[in-house]
Amino acid sequence: MNRIVIDPGHGGKDPGAVGNGLREKDISLEISRRLAEILSGYQVEVTLTRNSDVYLGLAQRCALANNLGARYFCSIHVNAGGGTGFESYIYSGAKGETEVLRNVLHSKVAAYFQNAGFKDRGKKKADFYVLKKTKMPAVLLENLFIDHGIDSLQLKSASFLGGLAEAIARGLAAALGLKPKAGPAGKASPIHSSHKGVETAAAHKIPNNYAGLKHYVSLRPLETDSFMPFQRHTQ
Repeated sequence: MNRIVIDPGHGGKDPGAVGNGLREKDISLEISRRLAEILSGYQVEVTLTRNSDVYLGLAQRCALANNLGARYFCSIHVNAGGGTGFESYIYSGAKGETEVLRNVLHSKVAAYFQNAGFKDRGKKKADFYVLKKTKMPAVLLENLFIDHGIDSLQLKSASFLGGLAEAIARGLAAALGLKPKAGPAGKASPIHSSHKGVETAAAHKIPNNYAGLKHYVSLRPLETDSFMPFQRHTQ
């Protein structure tokens, strides 16, 4: 069965971008966990590089995906720097299948943002480490800008993040040809049925130099009413 590795950006001592009372590491984890929950309803194995607020180096993230022989690697991030909207990245030297898969995924996610009034900033290429060092097709998604007032309001919305996770799942399903799991009577199972089939790194044998495995835990139930972002305290 195909395996997708979902990579929530940053974590632990690395908060990622910070702005408007939010930390990128929290939002990327929230989106990733919701995405893993949705994908558990498809015929695919799902692994999170982290499922809690821990620090993992970029090499560790790539080693996990490579050692698992993953079919696809999807890194979830939030942007910063004064812009607004959504953009996706693949490795600058990538071509062929990586481009084709990204194009399908990007179209689904961009449509979600555009329907909400946000800009599609385009399909881009870069030499990001996790895109260069993974041995399978890989994509990095930059979902809105944490330092933009309007963008950040949506990043604080549980319903918006849930919808975003669904859009990413639709894109992955379309790109990779994923099919819903069959229910008891041969019917497709509800996509949000359970956490069954969602795994973390702790379920696999990883080289001894892969630090932080003791921090992995199984998925907790998702909060559907509100997303509780980190609030900065000012002196």
